[in-house]
Parts: sequence; structure tokens; C-alpha cells
Amino acid sequence: MLFNLKKFIGNLLMPLPALLLLMGLALLLLWFTRWQKSGKAILSLSWLFLLLLSLQPVADRLLRPLESTYATYRGSDRVDYVVVLGGGYTFNPDWAPSSNLIGNSLPRVTEGVRLYLSHPGSKMVFTGARGAKTLSNAETAARVAESLGVPHSDIVILDRPLDTEQEAAQVANLVGEKPFILVTSANHLPRAMRFFTAQGLHPIPAPANQMAISSPLNIWDRVMPSSTFLGHSERAVYETLGSLWQQLKGDRDATPDSQ
Repeated sequence: MLFNLKKFIGNLLMPLPALLLLMGLALLLLWFTRWQKSGKAILSLSWLFLLLLSLQPVADRLLRPLESTYATYRGSDRVDYVVVLGGGYTFNPDWAPSSNLIGNSLPRVTEGVRLYLSHPGSKMVFTGARGAKTLSNAETAARVAESLGVPHSDIVILDRPLDTEQEAAQVANLVGEKPFILVTSANHLPRAMRFFTAQGLHPIPAPANQMAISSPLNIWDRVMPSSTFLGHSERAVYETLGSLWQQLKGDRDATPDSQ
């Protein structure tokens, strides 16, 4: 119940639903009250913020500080496990396996497979609980890894965790004090590292799914609003809210030694 409430409130605070609610409030004021100036001000500011958060320079400036915390992992540490955190997914057996991984999930899995292949003798660990009437997040990601050539015998599925904090606790039971590679989205990795080090673990950060663009872009990609870049802004807001929640819960001291 608490998990669902947390997710509902978190999603409600994302830029798109929050700004649409404000626009709706503004329309109510304009149509049904005498608060015309307030309605116009709320509507104008909401529209302006929606525009700005949909522009590449603004969105990626918000996201880049999170994603630049850790560099792409190219090391050769001896590890027994490559842990890939769960993300968005669905399950349709008639689809190609990779089509069942939504948004941030597929880049996490493919980066995990790359690191598994570069660390012979390691095993891949997938996390994530079951959704409504479907396979678990972990099982769905594992099937994608198998379709890319990872043997089933080298896969470990942890399908109970509902969020990153629970993922860290489940992984702790598996790996103990051994170092392991931790793969998740670059914007999520700083917060994930705090959860995992708070468990006394020794994760080696391996970011995936970098989105904030620093390479040259066509001018129209920079000046035209886009749902893609609005998504980048939403990731920045989501992780910022997640970090604030982490601090409110008392995890502010759980900072990784390698950061």
C-alpha cells in the first residue's frame, strides 16, 4: 500500500501531469470564477515551464549533473556477479523479447550483457518484482539476456524487490562482502549507490542508458520542443525527488566511498 502510494504521488509530481493539473486549475479559474488574473498567470507559467522542459538545452542541463557522476565502466575487476537493476517492462509472449523492456530497461540489460561477456566466469543477476498478471521484471530481463546468448545457468533472478532499497537488501543476501558490478541508468546510479553502500556492500558503478546529449545537434533539434527531451526533464525531476525522499528517510549519510 505504501509502495503504491509513493509511486502515485511521485508520478503526480512529474512535470507533465503536474503542469497539466495546473493548466486545468487555471482553466477552472478562467471559466468559473472571477480570479481572471490568477488564472491567466497560472496558465501562462505552466505553458512556459512545459515549453522550457521540452527543449534540449534545458532538459539535458538538468539531467547531465546526475549522469556525469560515474564514467562508463571499462575496468577489469575480478567479480563474480554483474547485477542489473529492474526498470520499466511489460510482457507479451508474441513480441520479440527485447520489446518487453520499456524505456530504461533495455539499455541496462545490454550493458549488463557486455560486462558479463568481458568478465568470464561471472553470473548475471536480475532484480524486480512481478507486475499484474505477468512475469516478473527480473524474469523478463533475464529472457532478453538469454536471447542475446547468456546461458540460463549463468543467470540469477531476484524477483521479490519492489524498489531500489529492496533490491539492495536482496543483493546483499546473495553477494555478501564481495565486490560486484552494479548496472543501472546513469541518472539513477548515484541514488542506487547510496542504497547499496548503506547495506555494507561494495558495488562497482557501471552506468547505462546515458541520455543527456553533449555532442553537436542540428539547430532544429535544439530549438524545437520534443517529448523526448521532456522525458529527460522528467528523469531529472524523478531522481531529484527520489534523493530528497532518501534524505528524509535518514539515508543522507549513505554515500558511496568511490563517489
